[in-house]
Parts: sequence; C-alpha cells; structure tokens
Amino acid sequence: MTSPPDSVTNSDASYPVTPVNKVKRVHERGRYDKATVHAILDAALVCHIAYVIDGRPFCTPTGFWREGEHLYWHGSSASRMIRSQKEGVDVCLTVTHFDSLVMARSGFHHSVNYRAVMAFGKAHVIDDAETKLRLMDNFIDRIYPGRSKLIRQPNKQEFKATTMIGMEIETASAKIRDKHVADEEEDYAGVPAWSALYPITQVLGEPSECERQIPGLTRPDGMSDFEPGTRFDELMTKSYRRTFEG
Repeated sequence: MTSPPDSVTNSDASYPVTPVNKVKRVHERGRYDKATVHAILDAALVCHIAYVIDGRPFCTPTGFWREGEHLYWHGSSASRMIRSQKEGVDVCLTVTHFDSLVMARSGFHHSVNYRAVMAFGKAHVIDDAETKLRLMDNFIDRIYPGRSKLIRQPNKQEFKATTMIGMEIETASAKIRDKHVADEEEDYAGVPAWSALYPITQVLGEPSECERQIPGLTRPDGMSDFEPGTRFDELMTKSYRRTFEG
C-alpha cells in the first residue's frame, strides 16, 4: 500500500494527513477516512485524553462520545483537566479496542489485533447552560438510548459540579491490525513453537437489578439490544446509532 502524502487532503471523506497524525510505523495499517475513524470512536465508551500543563504531561481516562465532527466528555468541575481546559488547550484523544492475542514463532512477530484512533483538537468548556444540559442528556442516551427521558434531571448542585468539554476534530488517524500469525517464511517449518491467535471480546453479563427496584418495572424498549452475551463494542455502536442516527 502506498503511504499517504504529508500534504493536507481536500476530501471531505477523510481527515487531513499531516506530520502530526500520519501513521509512520507499519504505515499500511493507517486509515484516515472518516467512516473508519468514526466507527472506532462510536464503538467505544472510554477514551484517554493527553495534554500538557506547565510543561508536565498528563493523560486522563474518561467517558466520551461523538456528535458529527465534535467529541464531548465530562468531568468534575474541580479536576485538574477541567481547570486547564477552561480557556482551551491542545489535546490528543485516543481510543483502543483490543481484539486478539497473536502468538508467533519469534518474539518480534508476537502481536495483538487492535483498532485504535488518535484525534487531535483544542478542548474547551461548554459554558452555555442549555447546551450543557442537552449534552448531559446526550451522554446518558449515548449509552442507554432514551434514558434521559425516564430519569430525573440534574439538580442545581449536580449541574454545577459537572463540567462538559467539547473538541472539534481537527485531524485524526486510525490504525488497525486484523490478521493472523505472520512469521518469517523459514520459521514456519524451522521453529517448533506452538502458535495461535486468541480472540478477545468484552460481553454483557446478566443484569443484577437494584434491590430497591419499584415493583413492576421492566427494561425500557430503547435498551432491547442489552442482551447478555452481546459484544460491548457492537452494543455501543448500536446505542450510538439509536440515539444520533434514529
């Protein structure tokens, strides 16, 4: 596969390829089309956000979601990340899906299958109260479609204690490994080491209902995809589509 150019891509279907987001090692695994990047983001719930404060690097895990070309997350109003991002700060948001262990015939070729994204932009605090409340509802609905209409709205203290942060995706790249054992040709017959691929998935278990559940309540229709044994990444994709694509 030919590596993409360093210059900005004009296609609306892809993110600009720059020295910042270009995949340099095993470049053929790189993806810059928005469909692939968005699919990896939408199948995840937790991201890691890297940023620098006073010359020291930090990386914060948190829940997040995507709306169009924007990513959103929330946090305590007292957190270091929130205080530093109020005026806007450059961040790198990453997501990784760990799909399998790959055992090869040399240490160099042992690997894992994965889907990962690095997204770059400038984070800022959402100050408008109406927008903030909408985003708080969207975060709940992103995981549990329609649930914001069933639960009570945040009270004054909860609203004040929660900060919503947004970031327009300036550029991004995905990197994917999705193949079996790949050894040096001479090692297949010459190295007597058992080799294999172990798939890894997160799946839903059986729900444990609240002991103080009001009698007669059942799982909402919007959560019909929440079946034990369902792959978590597939569930998050379905929940995203139910909420934002209707």
